[in-house]
Amino acid sequence: MTVIVRALRKGDYAGWRPLWDGYTAFYACELDESVTALTWERALNSHSSLFCRVAEIDGKVIGFAMCVLHEGTWTTAPVCYLEDLFVDENVRGKGAGKALIEALQAEGKREGWSTLYWVTRQNNPARKLYDMFSEADDFVRYRVSL
Repeated sequence: MTVIVRALRKGDYAGWRPLWDGYTAFYACELDESVTALTWERALNSHSSLFCRVAEIDGKVIGFAMCVLHEGTWTTAPVCYLEDLFVDENVRGKGAGKALIEALQAEGKREGWSTLYWVTRQNNPARKLYDMFSEADDFVRYRVSL
């Protein structure tokens, strides 16, 4: 079983959508359908700063990484925020999450990004995977809804 990571394609919607719904359910978040539709549209738009990489096994999409490439004030090179990472619970532990992060690292090195970073909840079981890549820092996130 080989995990392949690649860019999102238009034809991936039927595989991506149940994963997206699983991801939002994991975080107990109900999104308006217009938000999901726009997220999908932006992920496919080569002019958007938002992009998506998918993991597949035997041609089936089993995970995704939704990212935002942005400028930073402490670097001259782009910064990549890995905003959403999710793998189908039926295939977790098979290396898809690791493959997605490693593919983003490789892409970042090729493209000259300065940093790849992400935020997760304190009790997220995926932290076992994340700890393989880096230690969590001591920053605290503040969030103001507008």
